[in-house]
Amino acid sequence: MWLFSRNKFKNLKREDLVNSICELERQERTVEAEVLQKIKEIDALLEKGKKEKNRELQLFYAKKISNINEEKKVCMERGMYLLYNIRLMNRLKDAYDSNNFFKTQTKVPLSELLQDQKRLAKFLNKALVTRTASEDVLTSADELFTEVQAAYDVNDTIYGVGKSEEDILTMFEQEAALSEEKDLAEEKQEPIKKKKMKMEE
Repeated sequence: MWLFSRNKFKNLKREDLVNSICELERQERTVEAEVLQKIKEIDALLEKGKKEKNRELQLFYAKKISNINEEKKVCMERGMYLLYNIRLMNRLKDAYDSNNFFKTQTKVPLSELLQDQKRLAKFLNKALVTRTASEDVLTSADELFTEVQAAYDVNDTIYGVGKSEEDILTMFEQEAALSEEKDLAEEKQEPIKKKKMKMEE
């Protein structure tokens, strides 16, 4: 029974909190770098797709972009989770610092400042936050499973044109149309330029 009554916060060290925050920030920077790399890859594939005339290759690029977009989304979710974790750890560090501040600034023992009901309220609030966060993770995972299963189609999902790819392909076609219009306009201007040059000669 004594195992459950031990206060984990009693031996909490500021150095451990700072080290944890530094490690979380390092992980968050790594995730951010991955997201930026994926954005670069997507931009490069978008440029390739815009220039490509072959419809099958355009679809291939569209699928690659769609896949990288999904990977980017996962990375961003991890990054946001880490940011949230960093925020909470910083709040814990701030609480630790505040605790030490008040311990050193007052002659009244900390045990007298903190009544049992206040400790209980803090514990329950923390438990509620933890539970809410845990439930949000489970709900998000459940929705993801449902979404993936609902979207599953033996052939079309793998080889067909999905909404994401259709949007990208449409963009490719629009870019190609604009490029053709530009080329036509330049071709029409060429004889006029030559005429002007002859007249000037």
